[in-house]
Amino acid sequence: MSTTKPLASNAEIHKEVGAAALQLPADEMRSFGYAVIDAIVEHLSSLREQPTARWADRPTMDARMWETAPEQGSDPQEVLARTLRDVLADGHRNSHPRYFGYVPNPSNYVGAMADALASGFNVFSGMWMGSPGAAETEVLVTEWMRDWCGLPGASGGILLSGSSMANLVGIATARHARFGHDAAAARRGTIYYSDQAHSSVGKGARMIGIGPDRIRKLPSDTEFRLSIDALRDAVRADRDAGLQPYCVVAAAGTTNTGAIDPLPELADFCAAEGIWLHADGAFGAAAVLSADGKRRLAGLERADSIALDAHKWLFQPIECGCLLVRDVRKLRDAFHERPEYLRDADTADAEVNFCDLGPQLTREFRALKLWMSIQVFGMEAIRAAVERGIALAELAERELRAAGIWEIVTPAQISVLTFRFAPAHLTADQISALNARIAHATLEDGYAALSTTALRGQTVLRMCVTNPRATEAEIRETVRRLGVYARECLPEIERG
Repeated sequence: MSTTKPLASNAEIHKEVGAAALQLPADEMRSFGYAVIDAIVEHLSSLREQPTARWADRPTMDARMWETAPEQGSDPQEVLARTLRDVLADGHRNSHPRYFGYVPNPSNYVGAMADALASGFNVFSGMWMGSPGAAETEVLVTEWMRDWCGLPGASGGILLSGSSMANLVGIATARHARFGHDAAAARRGTIYYSDQAHSSVGKGARMIGIGPDRIRKLPSDTEFRLSIDALRDAVRADRDAGLQPYCVVAAAGTTNTGAIDPLPELADFCAAEGIWLHADGAFGAAAVLSADGKRRLAGLERADSIALDAHKWLFQPIECGCLLVRDVRKLRDAFHERPEYLRDADTADAEVNFCDLGPQLTREFRALKLWMSIQVFGMEAIRAAVERGIALAELAERELRAAGIWEIVTPAQISVLTFRFAPAHLTADQISALNARIAHATLEDGYAALSTTALRGQTVLRMCVTNPRATEAEIRETVRRLGVYARECLPEIERG
């Protein structure tokens, strides 16, 4: 006769442990989960009818939400209703098909559900033993991205929060590859990038202790690309001063204009000088999936490391960045640390512990959303979505030119173009103010959203088209409305 005590039911367990167990009964979990799914589906299916952005200032949000932490809990359905009303109602809808500001994050529902699975199962993806499936999935998707970018088989990578962290980790790897643990030598190391590089490059350099006197932010050329001549002169001057140039950061699609630095020439220069070439391809590197993008990004495959974001032009929910390194052993050398309490986690050499490839030990299972999205939609569809973004940006440029009132400052490059309304009788400051006002009017209207940037000191309008759900008709209507805003805003600027 068995003496094993029967397992308690979920209801009995819940009654015994009470609310302090931080767990809902199974039927309440289902009900709550279904309500969350319904809210997500309603949001995504109605995006086109929503404004691209809603604004709320700090006093409004304080009045709506400020409170001390409640001692007693509330009904989950009531908390969800408040979340939808008070927390999620305002802000930029960066998955909106007419959101053309900054770099949109089009996302997709499959990726969102993958995040729910990863979070619901609370997967630990820092070490192989924590979840072999998670580790294998991350190995696989990073190898897919490695192959798309043309890196060799000895390369590898890691998923991070985004390209800001990927740039930081890439720069840190470059420094360790050059100087190891020699802090005195590292203090003589210099890093180079253009004035069009993403802000995360300079921020990352400072965060790992590279002083401002060792950072070279070089002027870009007439096409807003890193100038080879300026780079060559800066490296020569630093060598003559007894410094040690060790890293060049190239843009594989700048945020401002979509410009691609001269990658083949930079690769030749860095190889000859013994300098690490890091490519920041945050959104632009995904263009290699298209024939036109692959041509424009020739030379990317020669980089020593590449940063890219799957949560941008690979249509994943935030966060999903990636760092690829040509020789993955250098990445491991820079970050491997094995304290006594983790020795049990060492397994076979082929079994990757991602805590050895980056700064995090406890880390989320980011790879699942990209893997599931590719499994559901296939690379043919994802490739077509990238190509559609390029085509729609080029359509926007044609429509702006045809309108006859816009100056194209930089033509469509991959998915970004910049332009401005510049009446001849206005001063430069008035033109900048006018274009800023046009952008604000666009956001206020809510039909579309775009952003401004500054090029050579002048404010210009900027469109980034990466959402495959945008239509040609919506591009044309956006350009038409921009013309209306331009004419409506002009008298206000003329009056001063």
